[in-house]
Amino acid sequence: MIFKDILRQTRATYCLDCGKCTGSCPVSRVDVAYSPRSTIERVLAGRPEALINDQHLWSCLTCGLCTTRCPSDVDYPAFVVAARVEARKTGAEGVYAHNAIMQQLMGIMGQTMQQNRTGWLTDDLQTATKGDDFYFVGCLPYFDVIFADLGIVSTDAARDTVRLLNAIGITPTVSGDERCCGADLLLNGDEEGFRKLAEINVQTIAASGAKRVIFSCPECYNAFRNDYARYVGPLPFETIHLTELLAEHLDKLDLGDMAETVTYHDPCRLGRYQSIYEEPRALIQATGAELTEMRNNRAQAL
Repeated sequence: MIFKDILRQTRATYCLDCGKCTGSCPVSRVDVAYSPRSTIERVLAGRPEALINDQHLWSCLTCGLCTTRCPSDVDYPAFVVAARVEARKTGAEGVYAHNAIMQQLMGIMGQTMQQNRTGWLTDDLQTATKGDDFYFVGCLPYFDVIFADLGIVSTDAARDTVRLLNAIGITPTVSGDERCCGADLLLNGDEEGFRKLAEINVQTIAASGAKRVIFSCPECYNAFRNDYARYVGPLPFETIHLTELLAEHLDKLDLGDMAETVTYHDPCRLGRYQSIYEEPRALIQATGAELTEMRNNRAQAL
């Protein structure tokens, strides 16, 4: 894709140079040298090579906060990802967190391999190998290993997800053959690596006979909803986030009686990208807890 197409497809040609994107950007708040507005200006001025060679190309978090304030509806996150794809074609490596261990794992997952992805399952959990509902676990089993020194047990979330699904009468398929959704590869401009993982995941889910895929991870959910169809075609199954599904079955859930005061952070991918705001709040309120909103919430969440 050439940059004039990127400008057109992301509406960046309509940039008014108002600076609202930079004023709202969480990265610009801590790095005054970074500006979404000036990033687009370089390409509009016919200097895409200046952007490709600038490390700031990799600073954007693709959180999408700027898109809620842009009067011209410029899709800046999409602009950045497309620019990163072009940058990688020139040999740029990008900037990675945690010494790029997640990207390395995703590269391995794109190959033929055997995994122990279901070792986290316990005897009290009801799961299947085939069925109508597929639970996409994502990278939680790997997080347990990568962040073990922090005492984080990410698979607790997976176990609790299955327990909640069981409580509303669903016995989900859990597969040892699924891969990471690949979102981090795409966000770093690696289209082919992302495509490989998307193809494997769609094939794995289709082979299970699933009609619906349930996600607990907002990143995975958004990747399937927003990106998979562009790379592998229409999905042969429905997709739903756990909070959406549980909110439909509150009458079947006994969520206890919490006396605590809690708050909720709207994930970028679940909120701004997928417009799921009320279902998580309905679940929190169903526990009896008092929900206190953050100053920046819903579409304005940081």
